[in-house]
Amino acid sequence: QVQLVESGGGLVQAGGSLRLSCVVSGMLFGGRPMGWYRQAPGKQRELVARITIGGITNYADSVRGRFTISRDNSKNTVYLQMNNLTPDDTSVYYCNDISLLRSWGQGTQVTVSS
Repeated sequence: QVQLVESGGGLVQAGGSLRLSCVVSGMLFGGRPMGWYRQAPGKQRELVARITIGGITNYADSVRGRFTISRDNSKNTVYLQMNNLTPDDTSVYYCNDISLLRSWGQGTQVTVSS
C-alpha cells in the first residue's frame, strides 16, 4: 500500500520560506515522476511543481522562480523549497505520483500572513 506523508508546513510571514518534505513508501519511488499539489479553501487542487525520474522540473506560472522541487531517491523523499512566500500561497500541500495518482496523504498546511 502506497503511503505519502507530507511535513514541513507552518505559519510564516510574507516573504518568508519553508521547505516541505514528502516521504513515500509502498512503491518504487525512483521510478516514478512526482509532483507537489496544493488546495486552498473553496478551490480545486492544482499541480504546482513536478519532477521527472531524471530530475527535470517544471512549475506552474504562479510559483516559477520562487519554488524549487527536488528529490532524493535514496530517501524516497521529494522536497519543495518555497521562497518569497505570499498570502496567495496559503494552502494545504500534497505530493503524489503525477502519472498515476495514489491515495492522497494528509497534506501539510502552509499559512502565509501578510
